[in-house]
Amino acid sequence: MGLFSNKISRDELKAGDHIYSWRSYIYSHHGIYVGAGKVIHFTRRGGLEIGTGTYLDKIIEISVPRHGGDNPCPNCGGQSTLDGVISSCLDCFLAGGNLYLFQYDVSKAILVAKQRGGTCTTAPSDPPEEVVHRARYLLWGNGFGEYHLLDNNCEDFAIYCKTGLLVFSVTKSGSSSQVNAVCAAGGVASLALSKYCIGRVAYDVGVRKDVRKVPVEELATLMAVLEGNILDNLDITNSDKNK
Repeated sequence: MGLFSNKISRDELKAGDHIYSWRSYIYSHHGIYVGAGKVIHFTRRGGLEIGTGTYLDKIIEISVPRHGGDNPCPNCGGQSTLDGVISSCLDCFLAGGNLYLFQYDVSKAILVAKQRGGTCTTAPSDPPEEVVHRARYLLWGNGFGEYHLLDNNCEDFAIYCKTGLLVFSVTKSGSSSQVNAVCAAGGVASLALSKYCIGRVAYDVGVRKDVRKVPVEELATLMAVLEGNILDNLDITNSDKNK
């Protein structure tokens, strides 16, 4: 693993690691490795981790954990109808892709130097045992809310497990750096690279001010409240537009 690649081998994995695998050039699937070849991650039923009604639907191709062929994985079983926080074996999580380690507590210079978002953050990680506890707690209670690509996705889940940080905002932007980078820049081709990089730093969970440390035991209730506030805000906005 180096400056331009976070790729690692399986024998380097440790419980509490935030791992990911690229599904397309700009989108990766994220989860928390909890040991014994298992990964806890946040997904949407049938692998439909899209549905934004934007150009992102056409360029993001992601699939549910899959074993290959028509037979379910002997370790995971059939997972195509599952959604929310689930546990998969490492093979099903990777779905044929390579294994990468998400980096924490990096400098802003390193964050900007990375070619793609969704690979690192300036925020520090909590101890591994706390990370695994959060992931398992959310698995048992499925308390991470509803999946949405822009404001509550697999990277948001993994970053929360690692840091305990939750974004408090009525806008459609969670802590996911890969999505926020694209949204902030509106596509690299249409703006100068410098503006793209500035946007990535500004939206990083370790930099932005609208974050708070939330105990996992309180998360499910708080997520429901936040989702309600966001929906109420959108309803008000749409009502104003129709006047």
